[in-house]
Amino acid sequence: MNVENQDVLLDLEGEEEEEEDDDNDDGEIVLELNQVIIPTYGTVPDQQNLHTPEWVDFDDKPDSLFFKDGQRRIDFVLVYEDESKKMTHRRSDRKKQKRKRQVYESNLINNGLQLEATRSVHFILSRVEYATKNNVKKFGINKLLDTGIYKAAFPLHDSSFRHLSTDPRCPSERYLLYREWAHPKNIFKLQPLDFIRKYYGEKIGIYFAWLGFYTNMLTVAAVVGVGCFLYGCLTKDNCTWSQEVCDPNIGGNIIMCPQCDRVCTYWNLTITCESSKKLCIFDSYGTLVFAVFMGIWVTFFLEFWKRRQAELEYEWDTVEYLEQEEQVRPEYEARCTHVVMNEITQQEEHVPYTACGKCVRMTFCTSAIFFWILLIIASVVGIIVYRLSVFLVFSSKLSQHINGTEAIRKYLTPQTATSVTASLISFVVIMILNIVYEKVAILITDFELPRTQTDYENSLTTKMFLFQFVNYYSSCFYIAFFKGKFVGHPGSPVYWLGKYRNEECDPGGCLLELTTQLAIIVGGKAIWNNIQEVLVPLVKNLIGRYSAAARSEKVVPRWEHDYHLQPIGKLGLFYEYLEMVIQFGFVTLFVASFPLAPLLALINNMLEIRLDAWKLTTQFRRMVPQKAQDIGAWQPILQGIAILAVVTNALIIAFTSDMIPRLVYYWSFSVPPYGSHSTHTMEGYINSTLSVFSISDFKNESKPSSPWFGNQTTCRYRDLRYPPGHQHQYEHNIYYWHVIAAKLAFIIVMEHVIYFVKFIISYVIPDVSEKTKSKVKREKYLTQKLLHENDLKGVKKTMGKIADKIIKGADSTFRPKDE
Repeated sequence: MNVENQDVLLDLEGEEEEEEDDDNDDGEIVLELNQVIIPTYGTVPDQQNLHTPEWVDFDDKPDSLFFKDGQRRIDFVLVYEDESKKMTHRRSDRKKQKRKRQVYESNLINNGLQLEATRSVHFILSRVEYATKNNVKKFGINKLLDTGIYKAAFPLHDSSFRHLSTDPRCPSERYLLYREWAHPKNIFKLQPLDFIRKYYGEKIGIYFAWLGFYTNMLTVAAVVGVGCFLYGCLTKDNCTWSQEVCDPNIGGNIIMCPQCDRVCTYWNLTITCESSKKLCIFDSYGTLVFAVFMGIWVTFFLEFWKRRQAELEYEWDTVEYLEQEEQVRPEYEARCTHVVMNEITQQEEHVPYTACGKCVRMTFCTSAIFFWILLIIASVVGIIVYRLSVFLVFSSKLSQHINGTEAIRKYLTPQTATSVTASLISFVVIMILNIVYEKVAILITDFELPRTQTDYENSLTTKMFLFQFVNYYSSCFYIAFFKGKFVGHPGSPVYWLGKYRNEECDPGGCLLELTTQLAIIVGGKAIWNNIQEVLVPLVKNLIGRYSAAARSEKVVPRWEHDYHLQPIGKLGLFYEYLEMVIQFGFVTLFVASFPLAPLLALINNMLEIRLDAWKLTTQFRRMVPQKAQDIGAWQPILQGIAILAVVTNALIIAFTSDMIPRLVYYWSFSVPPYGSHSTHTMEGYINSTLSVFSISDFKNESKPSSPWFGNQTTCRYRDLRYPPGHQHQYEHNIYYWHVIAAKLAFIIVMEHVIYFVKFIISYVIPDVSEKTKSKVKREKYLTQKLLHENDLKGVKKTMGKIADKIIKGADSTFRPKDE
């Protein structure tokens, strides 16, 4: 019989069975876990005394999860390629690889594993040694996988996801998960969290619990966001300032100053008519209400998640998990060469570096992090330079090509063309930098050498989020808080890097451009991630199955089916969390400019849950189950984003939106003493907020090369300054200072009100519900009662024996002598 894989079945109590064929290329070791023997180090056995498994024939039962005897359950699979058939390495290297593998397998047999403790399934595999060099022991399955000695190491799925197992002893939980959870038809069904936790472990269970809870909470935010968007759509026709922009008698008579030097020319305000209509949808009072609502919503989300998390901790029995001593990482343990005194236990212990060495490592890692963050900022500067330079090109060329096409002219302005192309380029750069910084963060964390897996994941989480935060959000922060804020005026413009004139916003502000940037990044990121997560593993698995079908027999064992699936990766769900947290940032940090963000996130997450479930169940090998009490370092990151979101949205409404200048005009400058209207109105707002500049005051280096036609002697620009001829010409006017004061007052009031409400909500809503507290107290009570009763039984039993002895002694003392 010809089969592709060599399946080595090991009984770790001492009996060995194997399966082999002379034409095979690969091998798979299937482990059964029976004993509890967990030494940290051991002696590499003599090469003559290595335990080797026997080979056995495959029994043609493709759904079987048992050894050849049909009794012992297979728990773990190690796959290797026969070293004698490898042609890519030298003969001596192949012998070394084979010897390391044989030593490792022999030590596995000598050490034993335990079936019941899944986390300890993997503890021994990570620590059993395979070689000693210069008195340094090398051990761990991860190292063997990295060096190619083993090709894969994974636990088995219990059945096919397409049909029930033919073995009646198999529960077919994978099939049930696919049918009731991962299938696309279940998109609106509740997730079977207890079943997910049972099959994949608490770590995956808590992720899907958090993702489902986040998605459910997004429903409320999406409904309110859509309501605010519809409000903007219904009221845009009543937007007085937009009507003035589009009015040929108002906006049509306003000539705007060039927005760049030399090549730019004058332009008519009515060109921005369409963009001003769109801006009315997003820059409305509904947006203000929504920003305040989201500041409160995020608090409800985090507080109610803490309660839900506490319930899961109790139900899944992980409350005491973090209080136990977590096992150290094998990579850390392998480098423990320094001896120090533990201040708590007052005993000697081994550590990988001294206090000085740790300080040097931390300094190097911190410097590396800041260096790469500066590189990200440099890429953002590059995008800004692109925007400044390409705006010159669009300003000089675009109008020449669309002079006769009025329909295109309405939509394709130099500002719009620059914004869209820059957003697309920014998105591409972000995707490329993500790949680079992922590897950088892992290298820095590996060099840092955290002690436990939790420490490792938390450290990597912090670094990756810091990189991603700067990478994804920096361009949005630039548009929201820097673009158009420091431009000077046409007679004295401000230059970027001493060469490029700073960008200006449209007369309606930069809010619409921020909305465009967010829509492109959020939408593009969701599409790209889904394509990457679904198509890539699907195509790889199809190629693997096709290649395997061409070489192997029709009937193959369960472990060979699983071998051709994709590995879950060392970081597991890290990237899934990262993707969702970045999305959470977009939904909360900039929601004042894009009220539809929660709706897009809701739609994406409803698909994300089922796609992640489908991917885990059908396309990936089964992950080693791991315990987890909560979502780890992501919890404080979410809290930090929630706090920052209040500030960013207040700043967006104050400085990016034109809401505050409009309110100041309506209540103060539309009526005497500053205005001429008898009642409060928005009429005349555009004329009052566009300053006047004399064409004769242009400097030679800034003067446009193509002069304006007619008798025009002035042009307008977006600012609040005194006109030419005034004793304080081109200085900020009284309107400007009123607006600045109103903006600062708005920020202070909005932040304090929202933070106060957040504090009240956090105080009112306890982290643990009363129901869960009662359950915990009841459990502790029963435990104490049981311990107390056991102690009483022990005391009674002991006292009874003592009493019997006393009675017997007294009986013999007072017994008559004649007896």
